[in-house]
Amino acid sequence: MEKRGLETEIDFVLEKFLELSKDKEVLVISHFDTDGITSAAIMIQSLKNMDQKFSVKIIKSLEEEFISTLPRDKIILFLDLGSSALNSFEKLKLKNIFIIDHHEIVQKIPEEVYILNSELCDRQKISASCLTYLFCKKMNPENKKFAKLAILGMIGDTLEKEIDKINNNILEEGEIKRKRGLLIYPSTRPLNKVLEYSSYPYIPEVTGNPQGILELLREANIKMENGKCKNLIELDEDEMEKLTTAIMLRNPKVKTRDIIGDIFLIKFFNKLEDARELSAKINACSRYGEASTAILLCMEINKAKKRADALHVKHRQNIISALKFISETEKISGKGFVIINAKDQVQDTIIGTIANILSNSAVYEEGTIITALARYEKKIKVSSRTVGKNGRNVREILARVVETIGGEVGGHEFAAGCLIAFEKEQEFIDTLKKNLEIEVIKV
Repeated sequence: MEKRGLETEIDFVLEKFLELSKDKEVLVISHFDTDGITSAAIMIQSLKNMDQKFSVKIIKSLEEEFISTLPRDKIILFLDLGSSALNSFEKLKLKNIFIIDHHEIVQKIPEEVYILNSELCDRQKISASCLTYLFCKKMNPENKKFAKLAILGMIGDTLEKEIDKINNNILEEGEIKRKRGLLIYPSTRPLNKVLEYSSYPYIPEVTGNPQGILELLREANIKMENGKCKNLIELDEDEMEKLTTAIMLRNPKVKTRDIIGDIFLIKFFNKLEDARELSAKINACSRYGEASTAILLCMEINKAKKRADALHVKHRQNIISALKFISETEKISGKGFVIINAKDQVQDTIIGTIANILSNSAVYEEGTIITALARYEKKIKVSSRTVGKNGRNVREILARVVETIGGEVGGHEFAAGCLIAFEKEQEFIDTLKKNLEIEVIKV
């Protein structure tokens, strides 16, 4: 596919969008993770400001059954999804389709499908929320005030370690403060509480273990004062160094670059907050079926904050339970891969989060492909991640398996997923294992 400049592509897609939506309602369909929610929040407020008639749907995945129900008399605008459904759009002869996305494109783009995708623009590492922000800022410069939402989406998609000129400009426009430190969030809360729920990085014998937390703090010589512990950003250089050493001793495989980096502080509800925590809260709301709460949180509506806090606590507890189950359950392992079938013991809405945590935990060697399965209604949700984002293309591997057994696939080179029929569970595992073993032999 021909690579074009991002600026040129934004101008072209925006011009078409403004032309075709002049006398039609826009249906915004966005993904339910942080990147999708922040994209929706930016777009909703931008459309509202220009008095555009619109409606919104937040979805888990884009399946052909859903696509077939889409109205023909509206402009359909997909955010953070749609790039893997191009064949379905063509098959159903859908028109007036707009896509703002950053996932890989392997299908031919049909006529009357207008797509703004970083894969078509020199493969720049940019989140859907940042693309949506650039699109909306071009629509109206006043939408510059939504820059901080774009950064929350970027962090939700763990792209903060690959900040280029474009993302850096958005950081500046969002008035985001950056501080170098230990990547445990939230950096603005008491350290003992933060360590209890730390899943990125996951700390063996500390995460979810109150006794282990006390021992770690004692080793780092970080003392409680009046029963309270310092926040991470309050630690001095010596304390930070000792805490980092204590964490690395518990996880010898971890690399300094994986746990030391930029902490992003965002002004939210008139208070400086850790962007990673805000991103996790938005994600938690959606994962428990409350996408509307997530969007209201992005808009800084007070009533959403309390509910989002409660859902985030529940989400963290469920992640700790899921990690405990995963650590104890039997896995299918081979050279360079691990397959974990959680069945109905882990919710389908957090199986991708668990695969992410494991791929960043330094438990597995770089290049290992981690694939986790969880049951979802009458289907199986599959999430695959490559440790260290270096090695084989997991999206291509899943696509080959799905081509054989049926299903839907989407994602990136090192982070992908698919949905398969419930009755294909064992066939999927067997076919995936065979493909992973063949790949190793090829290498």
